Amino acid sequence: MAKLRLIEPRRKEPESEKITINLGYVDLGQVDLLVQEGFYSNRTDFIRTAIRNQLGTHGDVLKQTVARRSMVLGLQRYSRQDLESVRAAGEQLHIQVLGLATIDDDVPAQLAAQTIASIVILGALRASPKVKAALADRIR
Repeated sequence: MAKLRLIEPRRKEPESEKITINLGYVDLGQVDLLVQEGFYSNRTDFIRTAIRNQLGTHGDVLKQTVARRSMVLGLQRYSRQDLESVRAAGEQLHIQVLGLATIDDDVPAQLAAQTIASIVILGALRASPKVKAALADRIR
């Protein structure tokens, strides 16, 4: 299996991903009360703090699991040149990322399909719609 290096993306990626949650009225009211009392600047601040606290509580398990699964932690970028090198070597990638995986916009869907055998992303995958469609059956 080809080993790719971890490099910074060329383009500026957003540092966060928007999510939507449903919250009961009583819970939401309690959050709003804490915001009103000055414990948090807004609802988002409360939710981010709560998530970080939970991630901190489970930090050891997360580290062990990432290591056991041989996942890349953070940002992983795949350029056209990277994938052409994989194809030239007659190999395929099994991508496992906890964070953000980016497949550059200039990567043709056919090249991605030829070189990427599987993708496990815990976080977000940034790729062109054509590349995502070509890899749809390999994304878990």
